[in-house]
Amino acid sequence: MSFVADGLGFAYGLREATFELPDTGLIALAGPNGAGKSTLLGILARVRSPYRGSVKYGGRELREWPRRDFATQAGYVPQAVRIDFPFTAGEIVLMGRTSQSGGWYESAHDRRAAEQAMSITDCLTLRDRDFRDLSGGERQRVIVAAALAQEPRTLLLDEPATHLDLRHQLSLYRLLARLGKSMLVVTVTHDLNLALQFADRVIVMEQGRLAGDGAPSDVLNPNSIESVFGVRATIQLTPQGRPWMLPVEGM
Repeated sequence: MSFVADGLGFAYGLREATFELPDTGLIALAGPNGAGKSTLLGILARVRSPYRGSVKYGGRELREWPRRDFATQAGYVPQAVRIDFPFTAGEIVLMGRTSQSGGWYESAHDRRAAEQAMSITDCLTLRDRDFRDLSGGERQRVIVAAALAQEPRTLLLDEPATHLDLRHQLSLYRLLARLGKSMLVVTVTHDLNLALQFADRVIVMEQGRLAGDGAPSDVLNPNSIESVFGVRATIQLTPQGRPWMLPVEGM
């Protein structure tokens, strides 16, 4: 197992969470605003502390991991990134190699890893553009590329599709699903249909607690959607046999 949490809590937004996450797969954290999704992800990414209880990564308590060592294992994509300096998109992605770098200058392998990451996130054509001039969606793809350039074993993303148009939302989640075949990917999402269509497992949160944990169609059913999200819905199947949520008119 990668992450193993027991009674995990935080000063706000998270209470007594106990779960285990596998070494591979796409895990979606879903829930209404204020449910504790970003708090939980931030703890896993080591950007929120101190926490209560225990959470281990690779069998080692998370707070005991040296930050540089942990950065070689887990890539983190926050909700928003602000950069005020005139870096190009390509330079931002190369910065993702910092934890893996052995010197002051990037190696040939660093450059190959960065180029591959930009290629699979469809932002290679942005390589020479000033990051500050990019649209919100373009910036998001570059930041995801920077996380992938680390060549991590685990990828943690906080609402990565927020600024993306429909085509790039679907493209991103297809990518995350593919990555989940060989690594652990944990993503916060408000889009239940993206979770239903692409996730291997969904953890539903409500008021800082885990309200459901399992296969997408098991935990995102009409009863749980109405109970947690306050929305009446039906679940139908796509032509590919994946569940799809449709809100009921009048709610």
